[in-house]
Formats: sequence, C-alpha cells, structure tokens
Amino acid sequence: MEDHLRDFIHYLVVERRMADNTVISYERDLKKYVQYIVKVERVESFQQVTRGHIIQFLKELKESGKSSKTIARQIASIRSFHQFMLREQIVQQDPTVHIETPQAEKTLPKVLNLQEVEALLSVPKTNTPLGMRDKAMLELLYATGIRVSELINLNLVDVHLSMGFIRCIGKGNKERIVPLGRIATEAIKQYIETSRPQLIKKKRPEALFVNHHGNQMSRQGFWKNLKRMALEANIKKELTPHTLRHSFATHLLENGADIRAVQEMLGHADISTTQIYTHVTKARLKDVYNSFHPRA
Repeated sequence: MEDHLRDFIHYLVVERRMADNTVISYERDLKKYVQYIVKVERVESFQQVTRGHIIQFLKELKESGKSSKTIARQIASIRSFHQFMLREQIVQQDPTVHIETPQAEKTLPKVLNLQEVEALLSVPKTNTPLGMRDKAMLELLYATGIRVSELINLNLVDVHLSMGFIRCIGKGNKERIVPLGRIATEAIKQYIETSRPQLIKKKRPEALFVNHHGNQMSRQGFWKNLKRMALEANIKKELTPHTLRHSFATHLLENGADIRAVQEMLGHADISTTQIYTHVTKARLKDVYNSFHPRA
C-alpha cells in the first residue's frame, strides 16, 4: 500500500508539478489516512476500502477536534488519491464518490494596521548586514504580498530594480510579475550592494536572501526572525509571514485598488479567494463607524 502512496506523490511532483509545500501536505494527510485504515480498520489493500472506512476516519478527525477546514483538506487529499488509483486501474471503484465536503468556517484573515506595519518595518537595524537583510525582506513582503516560500526562493536574476518589479514562481509553478515600490526597491538595492556581499563571502549562491553562513535563507529561519521582530515592535496580534500578505491586499483595497489587479499580484487563480479581503475592509469600516459615529 505504501508503494501506491509513493507513486501518487511522484505523480504530484512530476506530472502535476505541484509546489513542495502542497506535496508535503498531501503526503502528511495521506499517511495519517493509510495508517488509520490499516491499523484500525484492518484493511489490507485499497481495493477493500469502502465509503464507511473513510467516514469513520473523518469522524475520528472531527472527534479529535480538527476544524472543518482541516477535514475538508483531508477529504480532498483522499479523493485525489483514490481517483489516481482508479485511473491507474489499481482499484475498480472510487469510495469517495458520495462523500460530502463540510462547509468550512469563514474566518477573516488577521491584518496589521498601518501603525503596526510601520512599527515592524522600523525594527531591523540597517547598520548591520543581517539587519539590512531583514529590512529588505520585510519591505519586499509588504510591498508585493508574495508568499514566504516565494520570498526565500527568489534568485538575484528575478529582481529587476531599475524596472521596478520582481519575477516569482507561485503555486503550480506559475510565473507572475509583481511591481515593487520605491522604498522596497531602495532597501533591496542597499542589501544587494552592501549587506549580501558580506554574508556570502566567497560563496556564489543564486538565492537573493541568504543567512549568516551565506546559504539560502530558510522558511524556519525567516519565521524565527519575524517572531523576534514582532516582539520588538510590541505587536500583540498573532503574526505570521502570511499576515503581511493579508495586510498588503487589505491596504491596497482600502485605498481603492482594483480587485482584479490585487488578484493578479497575489497570484490567486480564482477571484473568490481575493474577495475575502473585501470582507476585511468592510469589517474595518464597521469598526470605524462604531468607534466614531455619535449614534453608533
């Protein structure tokens, strides 16, 4: 059974060309699923899997406190896996056909206000190589709204400062061009000319952002730095790399940006994904009204 799972993961990487994080998510979900049907349901082959087995697995997830969003993602992983096996004629039927996906709770993304953004961006000390790098990374994230995975995978050749844009590869290996603002451009320029040469020393990495060893910056490394900088900025909200992406989109829409343009910059395939930010701006308008209108 593990062989079939490995074949499916290989299919996602080679044929579907999915992003590394997406593949990791599929593999993690499916390993839990396979472990359950083998150890609990005593299933010996995928041909024996029934709708009932999957329902019981999903029930276990719900009883353990998993959210509707997590369960919906798990169903999507299981469904894709069984459809793959059906196409490959490993099984004769798909037990996921009549399994409904639960309605995910709609949660508004957490965003920083302008004062909090300014406080965070002012934390890095640009008189040190690492501070200059952190400043450039934060300015770039807020200026473009790119994902942290896209940020750390940027190479020098992807940055076009004179023309004011970056080229990044998003989900599904889709390329997009995102404009850069003046302040972010200046921060990146200073980093490339002054800080990066000191960090890479004699190494010649392609990556734009590097750690103190001169190697490509990792997600974990940036996440660790961001948590430290959030503390220094005295930001009480939960702050993740995605918070800056949410803030980028929300602030653009609040200032009158066209939603289609924001969709393009974020790299959303479906505009319904971008529309969540219109709900955020409406919620913030309501807060302002309740705070300042004399008869609110």
